[in-house]
Amino acid sequence: MAIRRYQGTTPTLGDRVFVDTSAVVIGDVEIGEDSSVWPLTVIRGDMHRIRIGKRTSVQDGSVLHITHAGPFNPDGFPLLIGDEVTIGHKVMLHGCTLGSRILVGMGSTVMDGAVVEDEVIIGAGSLVPPGKVLESGYLYVGSPVKQARPLTDKERNFFSYTAGNYVKLKDTHLAEGFDQ
Repeated sequence: MAIRRYQGTTPTLGDRVFVDTSAVVIGDVEIGEDSSVWPLTVIRGDMHRIRIGKRTSVQDGSVLHITHAGPFNPDGFPLLIGDEVTIGHKVMLHGCTLGSRILVGMGSTVMDGAVVEDEVIIGAGSLVPPGKVLESGYLYVGSPVKQARPLTDKERNFFSYTAGNYVKLKDTHLAEGFDQ
């Protein structure tokens, strides 16, 4: 795995975190316990901070970055991700905030300053525009996203199930040494 120090800051990994050997994690990044980062993922905290909670999976080919502070955005935007978040394959998260128990569908993009509250599903291929707020308890789909419908109880139960499933999977990979 490529855990790279940048400007004096080294990424911090919590207990039992799995980072695939082909993934790159750079700079001011903290990843919570029992989380996983899968092949060909880039997590680049080089100009602002990235915080990823517990039992969160960042799946293959995803790119996680920040919005730097500058003349057009004096404070920039960090990337903040809560607990039990499942980030699907090839997702782009850029300077946004995601709460806990969220599913971000494959190929989706969440832009600068967007806020996704707890317990939200973002359908595959969706675009969350800059500054958009996604209210808790709904499915959102489309480009740009629109609120489709309230989540069912089954969907709400899926958040912890899929987080637990990825914890078991990463434990298997750790046991076989695939983080070396």
